[in-house]
Formats: sequence, C-alpha cells, structure tokens
Amino acid sequence: MTQYKAELTESALAVLQARYLQKESGRKRTESAEDLFRRVAQFVASVEGKERKSWEKRFFEMMVSLRFLPNSPTLMNAGMKEGQLSACFVLPIEDSLASIFEALKNAALIHQSGGGTGFSFSNLRPRGSEVNSTRGVASGPVSFMRVFDVATETIKQGGKRRGANMAILRVDHPDVLEFIDSKRDLKSITNFNISVGITEAFMQALRANENYSIRVPSSGWGIEKKSRSLNAKSVFQKLVQAAWECGDPGLVFLDRINLFNPTPLVGEIESTNPCSEQPLLPFESCNLGSLNLLSYLGAKGLDWVQFREDVFCAVRFLDNVIDLNAYPVKECAKITKRNRKVGLGIMGFADLLLAQGIPYDSSRALALGTKVMSFLDRTAKQASVELATHRGGFPNWKGSLWQRLGYPKMRNATVSTVAPTGTISLIAGVSSGIEPIYAGVIARNVLSGKRLVQVHPLVGELLKRKKLPAKDLTEESLPRLLGDAWSPSHSLSVRAHIQMQAVFQQFSDSAVSKTVNLPEGATPEDVAKAYWMAYQLGCKGITVYRDKSRPTQVLERADQEAETPDHCPSC
Repeated sequence: MTQYKAELTESALAVLQARYLQKESGRKRTESAEDLFRRVAQFVASVEGKERKSWEKRFFEMMVSLRFLPNSPTLMNAGMKEGQLSACFVLPIEDSLASIFEALKNAALIHQSGGGTGFSFSNLRPRGSEVNSTRGVASGPVSFMRVFDVATETIKQGGKRRGANMAILRVDHPDVLEFIDSKRDLKSITNFNISVGITEAFMQALRANENYSIRVPSSGWGIEKKSRSLNAKSVFQKLVQAAWECGDPGLVFLDRINLFNPTPLVGEIESTNPCSEQPLLPFESCNLGSLNLLSYLGAKGLDWVQFREDVFCAVRFLDNVIDLNAYPVKECAKITKRNRKVGLGIMGFADLLLAQGIPYDSSRALALGTKVMSFLDRTAKQASVELATHRGGFPNWKGSLWQRLGYPKMRNATVSTVAPTGTISLIAGVSSGIEPIYAGVIARNVLSGKRLVQVHPLVGELLKRKKLPAKDLTEESLPRLLGDAWSPSHSLSVRAHIQMQAVFQQFSDSAVSKTVNLPEGATPEDVAKAYWMAYQLGCKGITVYRDKSRPTQVLERADQEAETPDHCPSC
C-alpha cells in the first residue's frame, strides 16, 4: 500500500487564508501556512526553558506534516496579542438577574476571543413563577436563551469565528417542554445547540411507562411545592419528534457523565461545550487537539511507533497551552489550572478504514476503532504521568477519580476526547473525527456564507490510482468504483453509527462528538432507536440530524457538475 502524503488542498488553503493566516492592516496576507505552524510551535514551546528549541522543532514538524493540529483558537491566536487558545468553556448561571447578565458578559468576552460556551439553564426559575424581589412574574429559561442568542449574533469571534453555544436544561425542569420546542420554528436560538439533560430517574420511568417528578428546589422558585410530575413517554415522544423535525434537541446523560466526573469533590458537571465532547465544571475550560490517523498509514499498516511518539508530544503541547493561555475570565483560569484538563483525539478515522478496504459498518471497523482509541487513551495517560513526575500533578488530584482507582499521579484530570474537528480536518484534508465520510463530493456552507465544493481528498486520490477520471464520479457510481468499503454517512444504519460512538466512548475520559446523520426519509422511530441505543451502549450524549430537516445545513452532497476536484467556486 502506498504511503498517504499530507498536503494542503486548495480548500484547506482557502480556509486558512480566510480565517487563520495573520494579515496586516489593509488585508494583505503576510503569513503562509508554514509561517502559521512555526508561530504556533514557537509560542507553545516558549515555556520549555533550555529545551525550547528542541520542542519547537518537534511541535512544528508534527503540525506542518498535518499529523497533529490543535483547536482553532490556538492556530489563530498563539503568539498574538489576543492570546486566547482554548475552544471550550462552560459558564454557570444562577437564579438571579445579576448572575444571568454576568454570564452573558463573560460569554461575550469568550466569543470575542475565539472560544465557545456551554450553559446549564436548569437553575433558573420556570416561566410564570413569582419573582420575590419585584413581586413580578419570571419569564423562564428559554426567554433568557433568546437574550444570549441575540448577543452572540452580534459578536464575531475575533473577527474570525461566529460564536457557538450549548444550552442544557434538565429533563426534570418545569419548562422542559417549552425548551424542547424552542427551535422547531427553524428561526429561533440559531446560535445554540440545545440538549436535554437526561437523568437515570427519567430513563427508569420511561422504561416503565410511568410519570417522573419535576424538580422544585428548596427556594421554591415562587411556585407551589406540591409534587409535580410529567409522563416520561410523552416527554420522550416530544423529544423525538422535535429532533426529527429540526435536529434539536440532543440528549446528554447527566448521571452517566457525573459517574465519570474526574474531580467529584470539586463539583457536579451540569453542562458541556457546544459540541458535547467536553463535559466541564462551572468556569472550566479545555483545549483540544487531534491526530490525523491517515497520516500514519503506510505500506505495513499503521505506524504505531510514530503514533505513540506523537501522542506524548501532543499531550505536552496541550499541557503547555494551559499555562500560556490568556483567559478572558479570571475564574476560568483558576479552575482550569487546578484540573488541567486536555482533550486529545483523532480525525481521519473513516479515511483510515476506506484506505484499507474496511467498511465502516463492520466488525473489523469496530475492532480497529477499539485498538486505536484504547492505544491513544492509554498512551496519553502515560504521557500525563510522565509530565507529572517533572511538573507535578494537577492540584485537585486528592479525592479524584484517578486517585480512587489507584492510578499514579497525573498532570491532567482528562487527556482523551473525540472532537468534531470540522475545520481542522478540512485543513488536514481528511474525514472529521470518527464520522463516516459524508459524500464523495461535499459542499460546505462555511466562510461567512460562502460555499466550498470539494471532492473528498481520499476519494479523489483512490480514483486517481485506479486511473479513473473525476468526471466519472457520482454518488451512484462510487460503490462500484470503490467497492464495499465505500460507506457514506447516509447509507449506514442507526446501529452502525451508535456502535462506533460507543466504542470510542469506552476509551475517552471526556465524551464523543458524533452526529447520527440520517437520510431525509428516516422516521421518528429511527430517532427514538438512536436515543435508546446510545443510552444502552454507554454513550454520554447523542445528536441526530435528518438530512434536509433545516433549510440550510453545514454539509450537503454536491453534484460534480463542471467543477474540477477541489475547486472552490466562491474563491
């Protein structure tokens, strides 16, 4: 098998030029892609003392070869004045006007600097309850979500990224039904992903077709404290119908997330980052990076030696970022440095399968996923232990999950995750995260409304090796041209999607960002099946999206028409 080379595609260069490469006033481009990687490497290695040059070289080589890329804020801001390097933040919201608007202010600062924010609105009193201080009536969590949404719309993240949010409301909040319906008109709260926080009590009631209790905290929220309940099956059906119609809400399994909370003495996890792969404590942040699996594939299979070396190097890189980061909110700096969470994951998994002739929905694919992620997680923990011997463990080690399980002291409370890698996988020229390849020819609605049309790079390369012209490429012809290994997203069963997510979740400290992409003709029963299977197989959350359920979507199948491979008609 021929070595797969990592090269920047035209689409990757278009994205880099639009969002990442530094420019002087007047918009003249002054930085090349190589300059960008060198800038990042120099800055991240600046804490390495006498070994700075050596680590700078290693960091640069790992990025310029596209074997590893950090999250977008690090690529954009490392070594720059703004200096905010983390993608993921969670901000608390308590039941007071002061807390709500303090969270809004902090979110604005984070969005401006390039990060995304997650919130739990579960502590806010429901619509119609009494406001003691004014004797007025509360408008409820969904109304404040709209305030956050409008604020987000007005703030471009550093002029480069549109703000992204996650809103979570517990299933036992009195306003859960309004929350479930909040995006069904396809016009509201467009800068939020929303997920319902599912509890074990709800799932047990659902299984038994019983009612479950609604929370009324000791403060009473100004409503009657008598027992209130909802029918679990009715709520679940409403969840399923809304997700079938518009892709929201997703589910996050809060009790399961907290079962694996690495620092339970510090607090309870109530929310996640915008794409759900990072459950975080209030004010906590996390920086991410991903390894490009296709870049390790050679004539003799995966280069596990190089992969191991890069895992060690990437964990060190991400740990350095924690100390170099310019945190927009001081509370975020404090707890982040006490837990030192990092999230190392992968991209290009579907490419790795296709290049080896392995169908995504096969036992061989599940076995390879198990081998890859277990190796990454185990090696990343070894790297974190090694760092702890030189730099010390994370300060909240005492009473942590890892101490209780008998692990040696680690530098980081979490090391592994599976992020969506939407833009960095485009830069690397591979499939995103653990997602199946979406289509042979993909249209991406990115870059402030522009449209990138691209033959999936590996598909183009495989056709070239078969000496087949790109004009022969259609979605209908690809199974014949590429064989059984061609497993685009919409051809897969719900079971295939969820089984793969569950395999990677088994070896991830944090969570797994994975969208179950369903064809347009999928039914609400398919959504319900996905939700149940995700719960039964141990996932921490689940997102389902039915094709064309929204008027615009990030990814679309594109006709080849007259475009040449990798051509961007908007550039």
